Amino acid sequence: MIEVKHITKTYGKKDSVFVALSDISFVIPDGASVAILGKSGSGKSTLMHTMSGLDHPETGEVIIDGQNILALSQKEIDKFRSHKMSFIFQSFFVQAKETCYDNVSLPLEIAGVAPSRRRSKIEAALTAVELIDKKKSKARTLSGGQKQRLAVARAIVNSPQILFADEPTGNLDSVTGAVVEDLLFNYNKQNKITLIVVTHDPDLANRCDIQIHIKDGKIESIEGLK
Repeated sequence: MIEVKHITKTYGKKDSVFVALSDISFVIPDGASVAILGKSGSGKSTLMHTMSGLDHPETGEVIIDGQNILALSQKEIDKFRSHKMSFIFQSFFVQAKETCYDNVSLPLEIAGVAPSRRRSKIEAALTAVELIDKKKSKARTLSGGQKQRLAVARAIVNSPQILFADEPTGNLDSVTGAVVEDLLFNYNKQNKITLIVVTHDPDLANRCDIQIHIKDGKIESIEGLK
């Protein structure tokens, strides 16, 4: 379960203060798929960064497995994130000069997984996104859709408990985007992990169990919570 409690995040000082998030609270049950919806500048990406500990609010808590991750030291939160969370972004962020195998290996290296245990995990992740035949290919040789599938493989290789996806299909055509969406939702259902998708796409949001609508840093509505 993820409990977000009274999160307020501001930028700037004195007369130029901008309130990015204002007293945000909600609960996400384990294994749910969640869409955070809003227009550009609404605060949805800031909320994702705060929920994952990538950014720190002025007030509030983010409680995961009974632990307020915002109270952890930087070293502790980095370790927590490397074992519990993964991220997929709109711009792929794959290492162009590295092979697909080495790209997917990176989270395992960060998490301290022994080299002897990496190969089977990497090959399983590449197989899941239908890129095992590209194992030795440089990432720069892939198409846009293949790069995003590689990013998915990299995100799932360490069996995260929570998977964050920030506009994961924003740079893809509709057909390729649908393939990536299916990968994410199938992984969510089959592995019972929590999937949190930041998007402005209502069709993508409608595939999620819960839709959290953000406007001007505040929750406008929450649909799907029981």
